[in-house]
Amino acid sequence: MKFAIYLPPDSEGKKNPVIYWLSGLTCTEQNFITKSGAQKYAAEHNVIIVCPDTSPRCNIPGEDESYDFGTGAGFYVDATVKPWNTHYKMYSYVTQELPEVIHANFPIDPEKQSIMGHSMGGHGALVCYLRNPGKYCSVSAFAPICHPSQSPWGRKALTGYLGDTGDAGIPDEWKKYDATLLVAKFDGQLADILIDQGDSDEFLKAGQLTPEKFVQACKEAQVPVILNMREGYDHSYYYIATFIEDHIKHHVKYLRS
Repeated sequence: MKFAIYLPPDSEGKKNPVIYWLSGLTCTEQNFITKSGAQKYAAEHNVIIVCPDTSPRCNIPGEDESYDFGTGAGFYVDATVKPWNTHYKMYSYVTQELPEVIHANFPIDPEKQSIMGHSMGGHGALVCYLRNPGKYCSVSAFAPICHPSQSPWGRKALTGYLGDTGDAGIPDEWKKYDATLLVAKFDGQLADILIDQGDSDEFLKAGQLTPEKFVQACKEAQVPVILNMREGYDHSYYYIATFIEDHIKHHVKYLRS
């Protein structure tokens, strides 16, 4: 696995907060670093940013047959179906293995970490946050796949990595990786969840993202959520670059508190 890391100029000799960024389908560890413009704001607020790759790259047969499954599409789950279960353990990698590597080699404050992401990575960020209360100070997401058990992208990935639904409804393994289902049953205190969504996003219109279902589940569970609908914006990194400052400020508010 590869990852990219940004260290602010004032990081030497200090333990700084860290924000983990999870990228979307087809991305590598480089997309956010090269396209988002986040370094300027990370430098201003003295936060470290870590960007893992989106999947293992281990030459499994069939790994490169489609853009939305296999290479570049690990979906931040721990696969249970062969042959994916040998290497595709992205949930454990993001929440356990990668932080251990980062803490051992860089000036990180392990008590001050947050997580954010885009699309498939927004799904991953929400799931990591909701399944690990207290591990992350805050979460935010751009155009996340909010209800993967009910979206075409999500159903394909969850079926391939975790097994088919059969006739018994949504399997328990699927429920572990569906932010809308997780938040609906959440009982506890959370920081405001920040969701950013362009209203001209083609994947919003195609029913892949469904932020309204996540927001409704949050309200019913009394979990604080902010949904910013951005008029005229799509699913691209131009959109992310426009609003990344807002997201970093959102995380800094909690990382510095």
